[in-house]
Amino acid sequence: MLPVITLVGRPNVGKSTLFNRLTRTRDALVADFPGLTRDRQYGLGRIGPAGYIVVDTGGISPEAEGVEALMQGQVRRAIEEADHILFLVDAQTGMAPDDLEVAGRLRRTGKPLTLVVNKTDHRDPTLATADFHALGLGEPVPIAAVQGTGVTRLMEQVLAGLPPQEGGEDPTAEGQGVKIAVVGRPNAGKSTLINRILGEERQLVFDAPGTTRDSIYIPFERAGRAYTLIDTAGMRRRARIEDAIEKFSVIKTLQAIEACNVVILVVDAQQGVGEHDSNLAAHIVESGRALVVAVNKWDGLDSDQRDAIKDALGRRLAFLDFATTRFISALHGSGVGLLLDEADRAFANATKSLPTPMVTRILEAAVQEHQPPTVHGRRIKLRYAHQGGRNPPIIVIHGNQVEALPESYRRYLIGRFRDQLRLHGTPLRLELRSGTNPFEGRRNTLTPRQERSRERLKRFVKTKR
Repeated sequence: MLPVITLVGRPNVGKSTLFNRLTRTRDALVADFPGLTRDRQYGLGRIGPAGYIVVDTGGISPEAEGVEALMQGQVRRAIEEADHILFLVDAQTGMAPDDLEVAGRLRRTGKPLTLVVNKTDHRDPTLATADFHALGLGEPVPIAAVQGTGVTRLMEQVLAGLPPQEGGEDPTAEGQGVKIAVVGRPNAGKSTLINRILGEERQLVFDAPGTTRDSIYIPFERAGRAYTLIDTAGMRRRARIEDAIEKFSVIKTLQAIEACNVVILVVDAQQGVGEHDSNLAAHIVESGRALVVAVNKWDGLDSDQRDAIKDALGRRLAFLDFATTRFISALHGSGVGLLLDEADRAFANATKSLPTPMVTRILEAAVQEHQPPTVHGRRIKLRYAHQGGRNPPIIVIHGNQVEALPESYRRYLIGRFRDQLRLHGTPLRLELRSGTNPFEGRRNTLTPRQERSRERLKRFVKTKR
């Protein structure tokens, strides 16, 4: 397997900036704000002589409390997974007491590590690293993660000290498995659900909304099949989003929806179905993603409350009639085992191959049963159909005057195609294309031979008269 390189250090020393530089992505949130990263973030390293997995972690703080204390558990797990540790310090602020504490912790792990002095741009490297020799962790390596200065040399040095890696395939590589994004309101139980699916405390769970700030990509396997779960920040109504960091988180969530194959929309049964659930569901449909609805915290409701939730789902999320709804308890595990099966089914339907003869027969039967309306005394004609795309499935219909087809008839056709093709779990899109007259715009011209024949015919007719 690829070696695992873990980035650690106190808050705001540039770990996420280096993560983005190493992966050549913007997967980790970066801002001038200490404590921004809370969960472990994995990425495929793309700088240096060979591949590797790089892990971004939250800042180590010796006196952490509450959710910050839970974050330290995530850092410890990342250190345990590491084949090599990059210990980042800040050249601008110099050596801090916390750096000494972190250095002691890392030294006791016995893991191979490199002391990396970040933010050395516009500084003499020798002077910038001088103070950090006191940490006793070997020769410090100066870099500037923002500009990328020294990063390639750093990774060459790190990878040269690791044994050659043979075989295996990086689970975070592009195209590995079905990507499933778990989205919903803050505190709906998304991270708890992911931990339940994985069977470990992989994500932070804390009784406060907004614990997850970034979109975290987590590769895993089930029954020999590869998946990538994407834990996302909870999305609230735009009017309530005031913190700039939370605005970044919302953007990352929307990007995760675009990047995934299937979305699991987590609805909090105890909070009810609100307008923000409806808006988020509408965005998922517009993105064309396959969808499974998971109504969480179902076990804590009585029969009247359950009936009220089902009624609200029917009213507010009526446009999700194509999606399967599962009632679950992420905390206790009831119903969770079926979610991946539903996600597999939705993804299979979203990427299904649709033969043209079958699609056209369904169109002909639908038109025969219910004719399209007339426009200016002429009936709209729908001639044939074929598949135009996948994930989401797109059906292209050719005909005449199709631009005048009413929305109600489009919905009728979508329903017929979905039922006949069994495309449940995925949105279905129609593209209507008008047929063109092949003789339109052509002049009535004859070849010279045709002109001569025409003249002879005229003379013959004249003599007969």
